[in-house]
Amino acid sequence: MAIKHLYIIRHGETEFNRTGMVQGSGVDSDLNDLGRQQAAAFYAKYNHIGFDKVYTSMLKRTWQSVAQFIEDGLPWDKHIGLNEISWGLSEGKATNADTDHVYYNTILAWTQGDDQRSMPGGESPADVASRQQPILQHILRHEGESKVLICMHGRAMRILLCQLMGMPLSQMETFMHHNLCLYQLDVDTVTGHVEMKLANEKVW
Repeated sequence: MAIKHLYIIRHGETEFNRTGMVQGSGVDSDLNDLGRQQAAAFYAKYNHIGFDKVYTSMLKRTWQSVAQFIEDGLPWDKHIGLNEISWGLSEGKATNADTDHVYYNTILAWTQGDDQRSMPGGESPADVASRQQPILQHILRHEGESKVLICMHGRAMRILLCQLMGMPLSQMETFMHHNLCLYQLDVDTVTGHVEMKLANEKVW
Protein backbone atom coordinates (compact mmCIF):
# COMPACT_ATOMS: atom_id res chain seq x y z
CA MET A 1 0.00 0.00 0.00
CA ALA A 2 1.18 3.52 -0.77
CA ILE A 3 0.07 5.02 2.55
CA LYS A 4 2.02 4.31 5.70
CA HIS A 5 0.20 5.10 8.92
CA LEU A 6 2.89 5.98 11.45
CA TYR A 7 2.04 6.13 15.15
CA ILE A 8 5.07 7.65 16.86
CA ILE A 9 5.10 7.77 20.65
CA ARG A 10 7.53 8.91 23.29
CA HIS A 11 8.22 6.40 26.06
CA GLY A 12 6.43 6.59 29.39
CA GLU A 13 7.78 8.38 32.43
CA THR A 14 10.94 7.28 34.23
CA GLU A 15 12.31 8.50 37.54
CA PHE A 16 14.89 10.49 35.55
CA ASN A 17 12.03 12.29 33.80
CA ARG A 18 10.21 12.90 37.06
CA THR A 19 13.24 14.38 38.79
CA GLY A 20 14.53 16.40 35.82
CA MET A 21 17.65 14.35 35.16
CA VAL A 22 19.20 13.95 31.70
CA GLN A 23 18.97 10.42 30.29
CA GLY A 24 20.05 10.38 26.66
CA SER A 25 21.28 7.18 25.06
CA GLY A 26 23.72 6.39 27.85
CA VAL A 27 21.19 5.90 30.66
CA ASP A 28 19.05 2.78 30.27
CA SER A 29 16.37 3.47 32.88
CA ASP A 30 13.11 1.65 33.59
CA LEU A 31 9.62 3.09 33.53
CA ASN A 32 8.37 4.19 36.94
CA ASP A 33 4.87 3.48 38.27
CA LEU A 34 3.34 6.39 36.35
CA GLY A 35 5.16 5.32 33.20
CA ARG A 36 3.68 1.85 33.45
CA GLN A 37 0.21 3.36 33.96
CA GLN A 38 0.74 5.51 30.87
CA ALA A 39 1.77 2.46 28.84
CA ALA A 40 -1.31 0.56 29.99
CA ALA A 41 -3.57 3.51 29.11
CA PHE A 42 -2.05 3.76 25.62
CA TYR A 43 -2.55 0.04 25.06
CA ALA A 44 -6.19 0.24 26.19
CA LYS A 45 -6.88 3.10 23.80
CA TYR A 46 -4.96 1.92 20.74
CA ASN A 47 -4.75 -1.89 20.75
CA HIS A 48 -7.77 -1.96 18.39
CA ILE A 49 -5.72 -0.33 15.61
CA GLY A 50 -4.23 -3.63 14.50
CA PHE A 51 -0.61 -2.54 14.12
CA ASP A 52 1.47 -4.59 11.70
CA LYS A 53 4.81 -3.94 13.44
CA VAL A 54 6.32 -2.14 16.40
CA TYR A 55 9.76 -0.56 16.31
CA THR A 56 11.60 0.64 19.40
CA SER A 57 15.03 1.92 20.30
CA MET A 58 17.53 -0.33 22.03
CA LEU A 59 16.70 1.25 25.40
CA LYS A 60 14.31 -0.59 27.68
CA ARG A 61 12.11 2.38 28.53
CA THR A 62 10.81 2.22 24.95
CA TRP A 63 10.04 -1.48 24.78
CA GLN A 64 8.60 -1.41 28.28
CA SER A 65 6.17 1.24 26.98
CA VAL A 66 4.82 -1.14 24.32
CA ALA A 67 5.29 -4.39 26.26
CA GLN A 68 1.62 -5.38 26.10
CA PHE A 69 1.63 -5.15 22.30
CA ILE A 70 4.76 -7.30 22.20
CA GLU A 71 3.23 -9.82 24.61
CA ASP A 72 0.23 -10.03 22.26
CA GLY A 73 2.61 -11.24 19.56
CA LEU A 74 3.02 -8.04 17.53
CA PRO A 75 6.22 -8.33 15.47
CA TRP A 76 8.94 -6.19 17.07
CA ASP A 77 12.28 -4.79 15.97
CA LYS A 78 14.77 -2.84 18.09
CA HIS A 79 17.05 -0.43 16.26
CA ILE A 80 19.88 1.78 17.47
CA GLY A 81 18.82 4.40 14.94
CA LEU A 82 15.82 5.16 17.16
CA ASN A 83 17.94 5.69 20.28
CA GLU A 84 17.85 9.01 22.08
CA ILE A 85 20.51 11.59 21.30
CA SER A 86 23.66 11.20 23.36
CA TRP A 87 23.94 14.12 25.76
CA GLY A 88 27.53 13.14 26.52
CA LEU A 89 28.88 14.36 29.86
CA SER A 90 25.44 15.72 30.88
CA GLU A 91 23.85 12.28 31.06
CA GLY A 92 22.78 11.24 34.53
CA LYS A 93 22.90 14.80 35.80
CA ALA A 94 20.31 17.44 36.63
CA THR A 95 20.24 20.51 34.43
CA ASN A 96 18.71 23.93 34.73
CA ALA A 97 19.24 27.21 32.93
CA ASP A 98 21.02 28.79 35.90
CA THR A 99 23.72 26.15 36.38
CA ASP A 100 24.21 24.38 33.05
CA HIS A 101 24.88 27.07 30.49
CA VAL A 102 26.57 24.65 28.07
CA TYR A 103 23.44 22.48 27.87
CA TYR A 104 21.08 25.35 27.19
CA ASN A 105 23.47 27.25 24.94
CA THR A 106 23.85 24.10 22.85
CA ILE A 107 20.09 23.82 22.40
CA LEU A 108 19.94 27.52 21.54
CA ALA A 109 22.63 26.98 18.89
CA TRP A 110 20.52 24.19 17.37
CA THR A 111 17.54 26.54 17.02
CA GLN A 112 19.83 28.99 15.25
CA GLY A 113 20.84 26.43 12.64
CA ASP A 114 24.02 24.90 14.06
CA ASP A 115 22.89 21.27 13.81
CA GLN A 116 26.52 20.07 13.84
CA ARG A 117 27.06 21.23 17.41
CA SER A 118 27.04 18.61 20.16
CA MET A 119 27.27 18.47 23.91
CA PRO A 120 30.78 17.59 25.14
CA GLY A 121 31.17 13.87 24.49
CA GLY A 122 27.75 13.62 22.84
CA GLU A 123 26.00 13.70 19.48
CA SER A 124 24.80 16.54 17.30
CA PRO A 125 21.29 16.63 15.76
CA ALA A 126 22.93 15.99 12.39
CA ASP A 127 24.55 12.85 13.81
CA VAL A 128 21.17 11.60 15.04
CA ALA A 129 19.45 12.43 11.75
CA SER A 130 22.11 10.46 9.89
CA ARG A 131 21.73 7.32 12.01
CA GLN A 132 17.94 7.57 11.78
CA GLN A 133 17.94 7.45 7.98
CA PRO A 134 18.49 3.68 7.51
CA ILE A 135 15.66 2.66 9.85
CA LEU A 136 13.37 5.42 8.59
CA GLN A 137 13.83 4.30 4.99
CA HIS A 138 13.33 0.67 6.02
CA ILE A 139 10.03 1.53 7.73
CA LEU A 140 8.77 3.57 4.80
CA ARG A 141 9.74 1.03 2.15
CA HIS A 142 8.97 -2.25 3.89
CA GLU A 143 5.93 -3.86 2.31
CA GLY A 144 3.24 -5.46 4.40
CA GLU A 145 3.53 -2.93 7.21
CA SER A 146 0.79 -0.36 6.70
CA LYS A 147 0.15 0.54 10.37
CA VAL A 148 3.41 1.01 12.22
CA LEU A 149 3.94 1.81 15.90
CA ILE A 150 7.26 3.49 16.75
CA CYS A 151 8.32 4.10 20.35
CA MET A 152 11.30 6.36 20.87
CA HIS A 153 12.58 9.39 22.79
CA GLY A 154 11.83 13.10 23.02
CA ARG A 155 14.80 14.73 21.29
CA ALA A 156 15.22 11.91 18.78
CA MET A 157 11.50 12.10 18.00
CA ARG A 158 11.78 15.81 17.28
CA ILE A 159 14.60 15.11 14.86
CA LEU A 160 12.69 12.28 13.15
CA LEU A 161 9.60 14.47 12.78
CA CYS A 162 11.67 17.20 11.14
CA GLN A 163 12.92 14.64 8.63
CA LEU A 164 9.45 13.30 7.92
CA MET A 165 7.96 16.78 7.54
CA GLY A 166 10.83 18.09 5.40
CA MET A 167 11.72 20.75 7.96
CA PRO A 168 15.21 21.94 8.92
CA LEU A 169 16.49 20.58 12.22
CA SER A 170 16.59 24.15 13.54
CA GLN A 171 12.79 23.89 13.84
CA MET A 172 12.78 20.77 16.02
CA GLU A 173 11.50 22.73 19.05
CA THR A 174 8.23 23.03 17.09
CA PHE A 175 7.39 19.49 18.17
CA MET A 176 6.40 19.53 21.81
CA HIS A 177 6.15 16.24 23.66
CA HIS A 178 4.96 14.72 26.92
CA ASN A 179 5.75 11.26 28.21
CA LEU A 180 3.62 8.77 26.27
CA CYS A 181 2.37 11.33 23.79
CA LEU A 182 1.37 10.40 20.25
CA TYR A 183 2.18 11.87 16.85
CA GLN A 184 0.22 10.22 14.05
CA LEU A 185 1.28 10.79 10.46
CA ASP A 186 0.13 9.40 7.12
CA VAL A 187 2.96 9.13 4.61
CA ASP A 188 2.35 8.56 0.89
CA THR A 189 5.40 6.52 -0.01
CA VAL A 190 4.91 7.19 -3.73
CA THR A 191 4.55 10.98 -3.72
CA GLY A 192 6.32 11.67 -0.42
CA HIS A 193 3.37 13.71 0.85
CA VAL A 194 3.03 13.65 4.65
CA GLU A 195 -0.10 14.58 6.56
CA MET A 196 0.06 15.01 10.32
CA LYS A 197 -3.15 13.74 11.90
CA LEU A 198 -2.29 14.10 15.59
CA ALA A 199 0.44 16.09 17.36
CA ASN A 200 1.55 15.59 20.97
CA GLU A 201 -1.72 13.82 21.72
CA LYS A 202 -1.97 12.97 25.40
CA VAL A 203 -3.46 9.49 25.62
CA TRP A 204 -3.51 8.77 29.34
